Amino acid sequence: MSRTPLSLEQLRVAVAEGEIDTVVLGLTDMQGRLQGKRFHAPFFLDNVVADGSEGCNYLLAVDVDMNTVDGYAMSSWERGYGDFAMRPDLDTLRRMPWQPGSALLLADLEWLDGSGPVVASPRQILRRQLDRLAAHGLTAYAGTELEFVLYRDSYEEAWSRGYRDLTPANQYNVDYSLLGTARVEPLLRRIRTEMAAAGLTPESAKGECNLGQHEIAFRYDEAVACADHHVIYKNGAKEIAAQEGMAITFMAKPNAREGNSCHIHFSLRDASGSSAMLGDGPAHLSVTGQRVLAGLLATMREFSLLFAPNINSYKRYQPGSFAPTALRWGTDNRTCALRLVGHGQGMRVENRVPGADVNPYLAIAALVAGAVYGIEHELELAEECTGNAYDDPAAERVPATLRDALDLWQRSTVAPEAFGDEVVAHYANHAKVELSAFDAAVTDWELIRGFERL
Repeated sequence: MSRTPLSLEQLRVAVAEGEIDTVVLGLTDMQGRLQGKRFHAPFFLDNVVADGSEGCNYLLAVDVDMNTVDGYAMSSWERGYGDFAMRPDLDTLRRMPWQPGSALLLADLEWLDGSGPVVASPRQILRRQLDRLAAHGLTAYAGTELEFVLYRDSYEEAWSRGYRDLTPANQYNVDYSLLGTARVEPLLRRIRTEMAAAGLTPESAKGECNLGQHEIAFRYDEAVACADHHVIYKNGAKEIAAQEGMAITFMAKPNAREGNSCHIHFSLRDASGSSAMLGDGPAHLSVTGQRVLAGLLATMREFSLLFAPNINSYKRYQPGSFAPTALRWGTDNRTCALRLVGHGQGMRVENRVPGADVNPYLAIAALVAGAVYGIEHELELAEECTGNAYDDPAAERVPATLRDALDLWQRSTVAPEAFGDEVVAHYANHAKVELSAFDAAVTDWELIRGFERL
């Protein structure tokens, strides 16, 4: 299903005819953001296509504010903050309709000395897990459903106000409301149509529960392509909103109301292209499907750091909300962390744990690693939950905080086996950096409670 929206030859023609003058080469950082360079198109064609480019290796060793921080083996002052190579993946080349005259493609990261790929880079982490899955004759497909909250203030206005007292695009719950979504349809339509012109496949847009909250869904694809489309859409949607004088946030929990989720639909196919999860077992699951779900449940807590990577991620898990806390599975049951949906060849599992702040490469890699664990250890699937999973006292729970998730990640025996010691240490340090920054911060909550009354 993967597509090449713009071939290299088509790019050459478009540059020669003056349609494209800029080529954007991006990499996905630890936070799931696109970083990179803009190239004059003729230079890109004459030099970067063959030789690639370089980027400072601190791009995978900074905090969200791009501050250099300690604790990363691959990048530090002691190592001189050198470069890694950015190798263009021409299969991801596409036009950027929201930036006239521009094309975009993604890069894979390698070390300049030729020693191989940068194993801690999110795209490489996912590729390694897919290689492990391929050894079992299986291919992973995924689709991500990103929710966001839209404000009528610009990003600059939001910054100047300290992100307070912003005006949401809708003043009431517009979940499934056609009237409510019509208020912002010009922006939603522009995002859908321009993403389609960039080679993505939009399916639908709908309102959600929080004030100004919406979701645009895209068709599933092979795992790497899905993650690529996720980061392109997320970055592009913010750019389009900014051009319209508005602001979008993908924070997991931007306020006290409903959080922004990123449900991930996940399925496996065998060598013939048929569903490997469909069978004659419980809920029409095959033996492989049962082992996959069992593996996902068995690794969910230890891999929480990859599903919920930030302090704010854990604020989303509130009682009585649609953000799951109980690690159970059920058929079309939204109280469960794993919801089995679809019919026949379209059967898939929906992981409802991640928020919209998730790095898609890491989250899908965690799903693949969990699936492989269940297959290789021939795990048996627990009984299906047919009621309210929140009320199940025996169900394991999603970790309550990033600190809890870090502890589970560091004590895990499955994580180093699946991802390697380097990756485990790298993303453990990422969590430690965030926790240290948060522990040192004085929050608005503390000021309001303590400034006068304590």
